[in-house]
Amino acid sequence: MPAAGGVPHPDQPGEPTRPVPAAGSTPGVSAAPAGDSAKPASPGRTARPSGNPPQPKPAAQRTAPQSSTSNDRDLWADDAETHPSTALKTALILAALGAVSLAAAAVVPVSPAAGPGFISWPWLALLALAPAVAAIWFAAVGKPGLGGGLVLGLAALAPGRLVLDLQFAANGPLTIRPELYLPDRFLGSSAVGGGFWLLVAGHVLTAAAGVVAWRALRNHDEPERRRWRLLVPLLAVVAGAGLLTAPVHSDNGFLLARAAFEGPWPALGGYLLIAAALPLAAVLALAAPAEHVARGALAGLAAAAFGVAAPPVLAGLFRDDLHVTWGPALALVATAIVAGLAGTRLTERTENAETDLAGSAKLPGLFWWRLTTGLLGLATVVAALVGAFAPQVAVTALNPGATTPVSAAADSPARWFLLVAALVLAVPAAGVLVPKTAAVARPVLGVAWAGIVLAGTAVLNTALTATQAGNLAGFGGAAAPVFSYDLGAGAAWTFAALVLAALAALAAVGTGVVEREDAGDDTEPDHRTLTPAAAGAILAVAAFGLPVFAVPGYVAAGLWSHLDTPSWGLLTAAAVVVGAAALATRSRPKPAAALLAGAALLTALHAAELPLVGGSLGGASPAAGFWVALAATAALLAAAGMSAAGRSPAGERRTPAEGRERRAPGGRP
Repeated sequence: MPAAGGVPHPDQPGEPTRPVPAAGSTPGVSAAPAGDSAKPASPGRTARPSGNPPQPKPAAQRTAPQSSTSNDRDLWADDAETHPSTALKTALILAALGAVSLAAAAVVPVSPAAGPGFISWPWLALLALAPAVAAIWFAAVGKPGLGGGLVLGLAALAPGRLVLDLQFAANGPLTIRPELYLPDRFLGSSAVGGGFWLLVAGHVLTAAAGVVAWRALRNHDEPERRRWRLLVPLLAVVAGAGLLTAPVHSDNGFLLARAAFEGPWPALGGYLLIAAALPLAAVLALAAPAEHVARGALAGLAAAAFGVAAPPVLAGLFRDDLHVTWGPALALVATAIVAGLAGTRLTERTENAETDLAGSAKLPGLFWWRLTTGLLGLATVVAALVGAFAPQVAVTALNPGATTPVSAAADSPARWFLLVAALVLAVPAAGVLVPKTAAVARPVLGVAWAGIVLAGTAVLNTALTATQAGNLAGFGGAAAPVFSYDLGAGAAWTFAALVLAALAALAAVGTGVVEREDAGDDTEPDHRTLTPAAAGAILAVAAFGLPVFAVPGYVAAGLWSHLDTPSWGLLTAAAVVVGAAALATRSRPKPAAALLAGAALLTALHAAELPLVGGSLGGASPAAGFWVALAATAALLAAAGMSAAGRSPAGERRTPAEGRERRAPGGRP
């Protein structure tokens, strides 16, 4: 309460500090003349000019940054605590121990039977120690979020690298790791040495460091919109595809260089885990609420990918009997771009809130996304057509007494299957480039790309089976010819079609995100199509797991039995159909109908294997998978028809005013 006479008490809590007027003075008029403004009005306080005195700012306001432009002075500034917590210190210690263990594994042999093919330990030690040292340095200079993010990125690939290194224990001679293991004689098997256990310890410690760092850095804040949220996962997929190819070309008879899908299961499992973890970790990094953690995670992910892709490139450069392949080189380029993007600001900011409300902040250009999606789809079609018509296997027969080898070519019985899958994809790919049909064609393309994988893996199975036989000596004595089987041009084009199909799928997803933001729809689940869509998805999984045709003496690959290269195509198609059916129930009517129609195309394409593949084998008859695929196609088409005939998910049509209110910030409907 104020003191007597209406003068506030100077020590009254919650009241602002104001000068006390002198006795007899008029309230609101300063007691001191203008020339005595510096004279204190009361002991211990300084007089202030008349009028509304400035209010004291709370401590939080005094320490908060004045504007976002001040943060732009240092892109790597850490806006969190300046000292790492105890949990984060533990994560950094574990990461450092893991890096030391991996560096020591480059010096200690992984097997007593064979050593490194070149002097690799300085490079391997640099790849292992540099990220850990950077993380510790960031934490030491007051940027713990960056250091913890680096640990998270490194830990993302640790499980895949661990499974990859288990190949040394399963069957060392089949590994393609010349930086650690290159025999100089024929080996049927080999024991593991101390270096192998150091590798295992290093990966386990790195993974544990990631878990501890995640617990130390996690928060429940809503993440802001990130730049590069569509480009970075696309680059991660490119890097993962590069790692699935042959690490090196080999002229060494003791090193059989093959792609991941041609190799043994421990190595294949490791490469698949790495290829899957790259885009997933990139998406999670961009979703981190803290800017500095997101940057550090992308940088750590790039460093971990460098640790996988760089050693085979070094082996191709340092050894005359080994040659660099395009896969690891492409992975290095893609991850280098990701590392460069990690050095830029990730959070999207507009000039001010008024500009954003006025609608002058535009979304990414939908035209360019559709153009990229359509061109990637057409490039996939071209590669698949060449792969279908070019020979899959090159056969060379050399008689010991002859001077010129006799060459021949072999085609895959599934080549017509790939041809039809390419023609099916060509229609929506061309439709995406036409503005009037792009909105409907894009969801169809986002599903139909899996048909290329379904048919392409069946085509590649012929080439891989033939080349795995190697050089076979003929029967009938010394004069018998020697046959060599090599991958033909068709196999290379088919593999390129698989990679392009995956890129087209990611571009279609990105285009869908931009379309949804541009439309500004807040849709509700459409339960009317839930039953037929769910039935179609369940039937599709059963159809892809069962053989479509039966031929005496022929065993088709499946999902849960007789796993082979085509099984990956079946798994991809089944997952895409299930995902499309689930997404359709939460989409607008027209995109939902297009998604379900694309899923029906996939199941119908699977049923078409009976005439397209079974007809080439001869004597084929329909099997259970054929009838189930037809039932799945009917269910999905029924769901598509119901969705196309329905109105908005809420059951009401929006008025023009409501549509204008839901427009995107760019002002486009």
